[in-house]
Amino acid sequence: MPELPEVETVRAGLAKHVIGRRILTAQSFHPRAIKHSSIAPISTVAGAKITAVKRRGKFLWFELDRDFTLVAHLGMSGQLLLQSSNYPAQAHLRAKICLSGKWSSGKKSEIRFIDQRTFGWLSVELAKEKIPTSVAHIALDPFEAEFDLKAVISKIRVKKSAIKPALLNQEIISGIGNIYADEALWRAKIHPEIICEELSDIEIKKLISCATKVMQSAIAAGGTSFDEQYKNVNGESGYFSRSLSVYGRAGEPCSRCRTGIRRIAFANRSSHFCPRCQR
Repeated sequence: MPELPEVETVRAGLAKHVIGRRILTAQSFHPRAIKHSSIAPISTVAGAKITAVKRRGKFLWFELDRDFTLVAHLGMSGQLLLQSSNYPAQAHLRAKICLSGKWSSGKKSEIRFIDQRTFGWLSVELAKEKIPTSVAHIALDPFEAEFDLKAVISKIRVKKSAIKPALLNQEIISGIGNIYADEALWRAKIHPEIICEELSDIEIKKLISCATKVMQSAIAAGGTSFDEQYKNVNGESGYFSRSLSVYGRAGEPCSRCRTGIRRIAFANRSSHFCPRCQR
């Protein structure tokens, strides 16, 4: 699933090219591509001007010169690609937004929503204080100016669960998924199964700092791609996978102590950690 660095890479790519453009038409080609709670069909956004492209955690939305917004969630395999209108339709094309103006190639411009597994969605939503309805319950992420580190530490500190589920809880801190949770825990030398209330405030602060830094590095690398399912707006893969220390490296030696990286089952997923460095 695209996590904060991947969604931020997509957001930045969109912002560079679509702000100030007007939406000419918007079409959906699959019933699950539009969220069931959308207040209107996607065609409603036709005529609106895109004034900003925003993100919180793994959610992305287009601010419009209207009293509603267009929200996008990439789900497991969603892509938002900037392409010319004459480019052949992809097999998993779920929606298409035609924009005013043309690309540098001289071709008409489009945003295409591609989603092989169709867990992602688009949604027309109202916004309160510029935050769309579906995003309102999501906690701030570490890159937002209003992010309250002390408050997040306090919420984690009293949890009786293991630290990794707390780190993945989008209502405590948003944007961190399985990949970057494993990487942050390794950097902070914290075992993924240690109970939150056993950690000190200093340890939790260090963990959040490590999560922020690893995500910053991933953004600089264009995100993490393991297959064809994550691409930036130009259809290019991210290359942060080359810099991963533990995720996907079971059996390989830890770069700190040379102990073999372990992989254990975790909530229908996996956790990767160093059994020596992380205790």
